[in-house]
Amino acid sequence: MSRTPFRTRIKFCGLTRPGDVRLASELGVDAVGFVFAEKSSRRLKAEEARAMRHALAPLVDAVALFMDNAQEEVREVVRQVRPSLLQFHGSEDDAFCRGFGVPYLKAVPMGGNGSLEDGIALHRRYPGAAGFLFDSHGSGESGGSGRAFDWSRLPSGMQKPFVLAGGLTPDNVFRAIRDTMPWGVDVSSGIEVSPGIKDGDRMRKFVEEVRRADCNVD
Repeated sequence: MSRTPFRTRIKFCGLTRPGDVRLASELGVDAVGFVFAEKSSRRLKAEEARAMRHALAPLVDAVALFMDNAQEEVREVVRQVRPSLLQFHGSEDDAFCRGFGVPYLKAVPMGGNGSLEDGIALHRRYPGAAGFLFDSHGSGESGGSGRAFDWSRLPSGMQKPFVLAGGLTPDNVFRAIRDTMPWGVDVSSGIEVSPGIKDGDRMRKFVEEVRRADCNVD
């Protein structure tokens, strides 16, 4: 979805410590992501995420990330964590994703060299999606790998907001925003010292670079 540059939304994903949640809020990020995908090294239990949610400042959204989780598990996370948004990275269809009464993003794997759907096809497959997230993982893989993908491969014809993810760091997010004009950016490994453990300096620098891109400053 094309837009006039104003303010790129920022999501920090894969948080596992309340202190990182508090700092993310203080830095002005729009959302923090809690991961419940079974394959992820950043995976949380619902009760752990519920406790960390208390560290969120007002007006910062909690996002729950899943990948082919059972319906009962998603419902339990929704009940305990009360996320503002769900994010699905697996083979879930639109009916499954919208069956929890919470807006959702559908992640689109951009890894590999296979053919990709255009925006029109994505909208038809997931009419209930609030937007799409383009990540560098391949089909069947979880995100958070730290790999980037070729941004020129982003689908054409997008009519809903999209979030750019995959391999973003404080060093490349300025160029990523200038090149792709996303609604938002999503970072996990690019602000970490190890999986799930965020680095405060990299968190601050990432936000600074996003805001520099928003100001259109070279």
